[in-house]
Amino acid sequence: MNRSPTRQAALVASTSSHRRWKTLIAFAIIYFVWGSTFYAIRVGVHEVPPLLLAAMRFTIAGAALFAWAVAKGEPLPQRREWGATAIVAVLIFVVDYGILFWAEQRVPSGTAAVILATIPGFMAVLEIILLRTERPTLRLGSALLIGLVGVIVLVDPALGMSGTPVYTLGAVGLLVSAVSWSGASVLSKRLPMPSSKVMSAAAQMLLGGLFLCVVAAAAGEERGFHPAAVSAAAWIALAYLIAAGSIVGFTAYTWLLHHESPTKVGTYAYVNPVVAVVLGHFLGGEALDVRTMLGTAFVLASVIVITTRGKTGAGANAAGRLATASAQPDT
Repeated sequence: MNRSPTRQAALVASTSSHRRWKTLIAFAIIYFVWGSTFYAIRVGVHEVPPLLLAAMRFTIAGAALFAWAVAKGEPLPQRREWGATAIVAVLIFVVDYGILFWAEQRVPSGTAAVILATIPGFMAVLEIILLRTERPTLRLGSALLIGLVGVIVLVDPALGMSGTPVYTLGAVGLLVSAVSWSGASVLSKRLPMPSSKVMSAAAQMLLGGLFLCVVAAAAGEERGFHPAAVSAAAWIALAYLIAAGSIVGFTAYTWLLHHESPTKVGTYAYVNPVVAVVLGHFLGGEALDVRTMLGTAFVLASVIVITTRGKTGAGANAAGRLATASAQPDT
């Protein structure tokens, strides 16, 4: 029996409303859950050695996502794809996340998120140097300079601003993290990565977690670590990072990439730092002084300029490239 036009219209409206709610929830997850993971890392690394905490997070989450991808029937990576995935996993998880977890022992979580927001700028520079899919422009150069000024404001004690400067070595480490993540994302466009985006990200996370286990063991982080002495708050933070930050966040992110434009999805790049700064201040008592606010404003202005500019030659912009990269700043 044919449905009446009225019934069909009601069904379409109901489906549209349901889709709209799913979209709002998915964006809320990648905005607020990913933004909150920086504070959760800070809680965890104050009691658990940083590389060990990162290893536990990504090994467990990576194994769960890998099992989910296999259950969905996603094709397993071929041998050469495993090799490429391993290279990207080292750059993203061992270098990028390893340094992030280490730095948050002394760098405020909100500031760490702001410094990592320089990733789109480094991606643009590496695309100019390595892929030659970008060309230098006045707009891009100005945006990079603004971002650099923001980092200097956060770090340089000679500026005479109110507020404590960020731990310099930690800030430098976070810039290395941003370069490493950007390099991995750019390299992944040239390496033979798995065709399935879901399987590719799951395999990266699993390998990254296993590599972190090796690095943590080599650093001797398990010596003197007593799980029984860790508070419930730190274990809850780890569980949150695994379940909400990695598994739920990744699922929402993947769903959005299939239903929304990469440009819209890429807006998390300048929402996450704001969420991290606010949560760090209100939950962790992190300073929200003139130095922090001004440095954050400069970096976010740089990110917005970079991610909203048109890409030369191809019509896509940096936010789209950021959203569809092999991994995201916090998964």
